[in-house]
Amino acid sequence: MSTNELEHLSTAALIKLFKTLEAPTIEDMNGEYAAHLLAKMDGMNGLANMMIQNPVMPWQCKAFRPVNNDTGRGYNTFMLGGKTIQLYAMQTCIAPSRFDGRPSYHLIYRYFHSLCGSIHMVDEVRFLKSGVYLGMGTWGFTDAQRQVAFPFLLEGPVAAYRTDIGRARKGFNIGSRELPALA
Repeated sequence: MSTNELEHLSTAALIKLFKTLEAPTIEDMNGEYAAHLLAKMDGMNGLANMMIQNPVMPWQCKAFRPVNNDTGRGYNTFMLGGKTIQLYAMQTCIAPSRFDGRPSYHLIYRYFHSLCGSIHMVDEVRFLKSGVYLGMGTWGFTDAQRQVAFPFLLEGPVAAYRTDIGRARKGFNIGSRELPALA
């Protein structure tokens, strides 16, 4: 399936496709990956869409690096005033998906202090084809809010990982808000 075809699928169809895919390994995800949202959203989802598709500071990439066999680190990049800036640090790990219980590459934002961490954002990524990954973002304060998927596409790597950012939350342990299978 081409990336152009993915642009025309509904969120439900993208979730169905996501459930057929396999998780990349921690080692597989290394570098910056060009990123963009796939499905059009409305209501509160539209607000999230506007934040990501902000014309003043458009979203560019997600980036990752392995830390060890079990975890990694990452960040997002945005373009601001002609400069690339790094925001929204994350910890990465392989864990059961909230969508089907099978392994996914998870991006846990709450591990670090940031707006994304404060709204309990967690992204999941699976391998689609060489250099292309399908992701499902979630965020929210309730279980119901965290079941709404924000499909996105990653392509790359397109550049090397820059540098680690973020300040870790003291005493943070991944819980069922981030990984429902822990409940």
